[in-house]
Amino acid sequence: MKTGQQMQSLVCSGKVIVLRAPKDETVVLSCGGVPMVDANSAGAQDKQNADPTLLGGSVMGKRYVDADAGVQLLCVTAGEGTLTVDGRPLVIEAVKQLPSSD
Repeated sequence: MKTGQQMQSLVCSGKVIVLRAPKDETVVLSCGGVPMVDANSAGAQDKQNADPTLLGGSVMGKRYVDADAGVQLLCVTAGEGTLTVDGRPLVIEAVKQLPSSD
């Protein structure tokens, strides 16, 4: 997984762009319990069955993070699968308030 890489789910229509890649290259990014693949790879069309417990969905336009792995993703296509890193569900990054422009 590299910064700028687009990853696609094999269980739903979900796609993300990697904004911050993990330092540990053994980290596994999954959606719906199935590892995600590069959106440009030949295997991106091979659909698989999702883990029913990991169908919480992802929201387009939201940033997903995992502080332990140092991962930050931008969801560019919503999907039914839950985004996880090494089995831990990613959380939506809190919106930072801008200072008022009085």
